[in-house]
Amino acid sequence: MKANYDVVVIGGGPAGSSAAALTAAAGHSTLLIEREAMPRFHIGESLMPEVYWPLQRLGVVDRMEELGFQKKLSVQFVTNSGKESSPFYFKQHDPRECSSTWQVERARFDQMLFERAAELGADCYDQTRLLDVEIDDQDRATGIRVRDAQGQEHTISSRVVVDATGLQSFIANKLGLKEINPDLKKAAIWGYWKNARRDEGENEGATIIMQTEKKDSWFWFIPLSNGITSIGCVGNNDYMLKQGLKPDAKYEQELSICPGLQERLKDAEFQGEIRVAKEFSYTTKRHAGEGWVLIGDAFGFIDPIYSSGVYFALETGVRAADAITEGFAKDDLSGAQLARWADDFKDGSSWIRKLVHAYYTNEFSFGRFMKAHPHHTGNLTDLLIGRIFHDQAGAIFDDMDEAIEAAKRDAMSM
Repeated sequence: MKANYDVVVIGGGPAGSSAAALTAAAGHSTLLIEREAMPRFHIGESLMPEVYWPLQRLGVVDRMEELGFQKKLSVQFVTNSGKESSPFYFKQHDPRECSSTWQVERARFDQMLFERAAELGADCYDQTRLLDVEIDDQDRATGIRVRDAQGQEHTISSRVVVDATGLQSFIANKLGLKEINPDLKKAAIWGYWKNARRDEGENEGATIIMQTEKKDSWFWFIPLSNGITSIGCVGNNDYMLKQGLKPDAKYEQELSICPGLQERLKDAEFQGEIRVAKEFSYTTKRHAGEGWVLIGDAFGFIDPIYSSGVYFALETGVRAADAITEGFAKDDLSGAQLARWADDFKDGSSWIRKLVHAYYTNEFSFGRFMKAHPHHTGNLTDLLIGRIFHDQAGAIFDDMDEAIEAAKRDAMSM
């Protein structure tokens, strides 16, 4: 491990590996560190189709096929009564190859990206713990301190520090920039099942979103390869974790009141352990400073429902790498330069945020809305694909906002 780099990237997930790969490919000396031993477990298995473009930039689309990940061609919703919607088929809206995607085991997926960063010239070290990011009194990052796999401590100077530490969001916490979203204080309890019943044919790999009976929670159903399915429950933090039940008991309770899951789990067997995450929705007040920038979940996280997390991680990693490379060429490593992409990214991701809030409005029914507004099917499918960085991305929301308000008024008058 050298003592000086142009770029230091902290965190070996999709955001960090993509940023490190592209800065290294551009000719900048780059260090990528990961706290855990790779490959390692991570949640966030369902991808949006728009990951195709950053994966293409990284040169790994063919590897996705070679690794044999489960193909994902659609998203389906199941109501609290067990009624299944028609699937939203991505290729019906856009027949190109980029409109299909994958369900991934993150250990293998993240390892592939980590290795790609090394292939493109980054120095990549796992089992390396970040001790501190050194930021001077001018808000300028000057380097990091780490402890390597052998227990040796190193001080490494750099011109740019990229924070891809995920939910830990190291720099944002250090500088007091992290803000929990009070409207999305959710918790998730999940686990893995073998032989859960999947649909057949092109629906085999569909992500299915299923409501529980009183809409207090919802389940994801994400088919992975080798007959394993990720099944998780999300609800308000207090409802999920402060009802006097241990997480495994709460998970069982919610399974029992999810009509869409009963038949699918009839012959299934639970594998491994129950896992828990909480209060994972937050934003950051500032996204960069002199010589440092936040990407991926360190930048912010909305909600797991539409599987936007990995796409946003890759997208911010690519955008940040381009801004860094441009900054070196201009001799400008200011926060404004390193986060020059952030406003556009926030504008696009705000449409996913609005769609999340619509789903959590219990009075509102997507099914009824789409029956009344079938002309918005393409726009909604675009949002589910992740195609959000264009002028018409939010075209659905004038009508949807009006429908949400009408549904609330109707509920109050009953």
